[in-house]
Amino acid sequence: MSEISLLNALIHRFDVVVRDPVWGDVHMDASLHALFQSKGFMVLDRIRQLGPVALVYPGATHTRKAHSLGVYHIARRMALALVEKGEIDFVSKTGLRSFLVAALCHDIGHFPYAHSLKELPLARHEALAGEMIVSSPLREYVGECGADPEQTAAIVDADRPAGESRETLLFRSFLSGVLDPDKIDYLTRDAFYCGVPYGIQDADYIMRRLVVHDDKLAIDAKGEMSIEALIFAKYQMYRAVYWHPVVRAATAMVRKAVYLGLVSDVIQPTSLYGLDDTSFGRLITHTKFPPFKLAREVEEKRIYRLAAEHAFDETNPLHVDLLDISKRIEAESTLAQAAEMAESDVVIDIPERIKLETDLMVKVEDYFEAFDQRSTLFRPETVERVASALRTIRVYIRPQSSADFKRIASLVQALLG
Repeated sequence: MSEISLLNALIHRFDVVVRDPVWGDVHMDASLHALFQSKGFMVLDRIRQLGPVALVYPGATHTRKAHSLGVYHIARRMALALVEKGEIDFVSKTGLRSFLVAALCHDIGHFPYAHSLKELPLARHEALAGEMIVSSPLREYVGECGADPEQTAAIVDADRPAGESRETLLFRSFLSGVLDPDKIDYLTRDAFYCGVPYGIQDADYIMRRLVVHDDKLAIDAKGEMSIEALIFAKYQMYRAVYWHPVVRAATAMVRKAVYLGLVSDVIQPTSLYGLDDTSFGRLITHTKFPPFKLAREVEEKRIYRLAAEHAFDETNPLHVDLLDISKRIEAESTLAQAAEMAESDVVIDIPERIKLETDLMVKVEDYFEAFDQRSTLFRPETVERVASALRTIRVYIRPQSSADFKRIASLVQALLG
């Protein structure tokens, strides 16, 4: 398609301006803004982006809706930069609009309380988003934006069939990869609201250096440093913010409460779909189920104390067993009995395996080289060591007297090792 037609899809009548504290003026046309303001989208305005992180960083109260606006903004700038360079002249106007809507709606199916409900027997939030996008009333809003609902859903949810659509696969790779707009926004936005300097990304410079290689995003050699900065920022944000011990304690407490509710059939998976933070709090408050006390204590800022921690060891069978949440619950029960505590007084947390993405090609003059083979800082073996160093098993217990806490902590450490 002609460059002018594609540019029109990105700039024609984009006269609705939404002010964002992170990126400044964000431009939309009337149809995109109507989608952004729709009732189905409003649930994201009542879900905090970082959930329990506000326990440690009080400013971290920004919402999934604000994040979605930022992802859309970066996606549009990314598309503009690539169209102007003639890098994606094979895509259609409908495909380009579907990409914009996918960026805006990528979190439309997200659960409350950040990622506390990961590992649980629930549908993936991307799958929920895809179903919402192809169903009324969101489907009609998506169509009004000049996007194809099926294509938009396939861009958001990688498990939906994309057929042989080259542009769908292209836009899917744009939305989830080393330089995806999701990562650029959440690192920058989360750092901004937490008041930490680690995550800020030079988005303007990154956009200028983007190219496409084999239908995937790539970067020229001048932008290589930006990739190193992004990877290191992700490492620092996980270390200081996302996986802060207090945040992980709250996450483990909520996860255990909801898991026990699901396996006991006190709640059904579908009762958790479409909830915001308020309705989730109402669910755990009004459902008479003793383990839900754990989640209520988090709401009341009564967080369990760290009793022991140990670097995750893939060669240790005990550590590997703890990756299974059902076996983790059994281990919590064993520890509680040994420490003469109630079963609900002990929670174990193991963060998921973090991925520090380095799968990117770098344009050097007139040829391309793999970033992870060029970088002296982020060779594959180095990235693996850094990611592994972040993964820590932690055992948290209900606050005790000082003497009891020392006794229990010593016992737990011995059992964990």
